[in-house]
Amino acid sequence: MDERFAVVASAGSYLAEDGDEVRFPHRWTPGGVGVRSVFSGGHVLNLAVAACVLNDLYREAETAGLALRGVRVRAEGGFDTSRWVSTGISYAVEVDSDAPQALIDALVAAVDEVAEIPQALRQGAAVTRSAE
Repeated sequence: MDERFAVVASAGSYLAEDGDEVRFPHRWTPGGVGVRSVFSGGHVLNLAVAACVLNDLYREAETAGLALRGVRVRAEGGFDTSRWVSTGISYAVEVDSDAPQALIDALVAAVDEVAEIPQALRQGAAVTRSAE
């Protein structure tokens, strides 16, 4: 059976005003980042992807001289609950900016190539328990 775990990370113009988000400070956004998620290991794994992509969008936009009003990243993944094996993670991005759509598309594509957490997961990562 595939159980799904979805999260949303948003900043800027996409921050919710309903109080259903947990807010975290963020170096590139004065209002911080809002997170909508249930707390479980599956959700936190997917949140790592969403947070990394959101952060890298702001970082790469700054480098490219693009102004972003807001970013929203929804990440969702599943686990085969009979074995607790990931069935993969997908994410979708929304960007609020006055920049031409072609530049936004190029930014999103560039971030997909450089975002560290998605890259690590795509390569596989060893997880070990330490003695301490």
